[in-house]
Amino acid sequence: DSMLDKETITAIADELADAETSGTMVPLLTARYPGMTIDDSYAVQSMWRERGIAAGRRPVGRKIGLTSKVMQVATGITEPDYGSIFADMVFESGAVIEHARYSNVRVEVELAFVLREPIAGPGATIFDVLRATEYVVPALEILSSRIEMAGRTIVDTISDNAAMGGMIYGGSPVAPSEVDLRWVSALLYRNEVIEESGVAAAVLGHPAAGVAWLANKLAAHGTRLEAGDMVLAGSFTRPMWVEPGDTTFADYGPLGTVTARFEGARA
Repeated sequence: DSMLDKETITAIADELADAETSGTMVPLLTARYPGMTIDDSYAVQSMWRERGIAAGRRPVGRKIGLTSKVMQVATGITEPDYGSIFADMVFESGAVIEHARYSNVRVEVELAFVLREPIAGPGATIFDVLRATEYVVPALEILSSRIEMAGRTIVDTISDNAAMGGMIYGGSPVAPSEVDLRWVSALLYRNEVIEESGVAAAVLGHPAAGVAWLANKLAAHGTRLEAGDMVLAGSFTRPMWVEPGDTTFADYGPLGTVTARFEGARA
């Protein structure tokens, strides 16, 4: 159920697009539009995505957020959310990334599913996901919040493309049948110190479960996951704050490593 009219939704989408390019913050939407609903926020995100495509950005997939119990408890939100990934958000391991490109920068440990076939809901299951997946690859998600952090709700987060800033993939792409995905684990380092660790089963019991949830959610919005899409399946650690100059390094054991350095302002 939506409450906001098209003009308001467009205005919010424009405001968020400006914040993304200028690195500024937008005041809380829920404070300004008290009756704003989840449907409204997906409408904002969808409008922001369409604007990006019209401006020449190429969509390459989706991210799923708030999948783990630890994240749901931390935010008070009981359902996952999703956002869009554009090609210009994707980095390879070893990248040097400009910290100032993002706001409130954090990273999370995830698995990315690269699809060979489309997945359409409703009724999609983890078996549909595993059948449709060509590779699973280690990835770090870069979170970037363009809306004030204090007092944020799910409505703010979804409008803000589910806080998607970018992603770094690396390590070894594996077929989902080659590894027990639930037991993929990772150690997350910031400047040689382990800050977080986790196991992929923290994501809804199985990392493919988030992808099935997403396929079913997209069906309700009249769309589907396509062949070739990359889906960031949700974090199995808490977000780790990153400062300018930091190096992040995630060790996935047999699946290899993902690393990136966040560059501060050059003198």
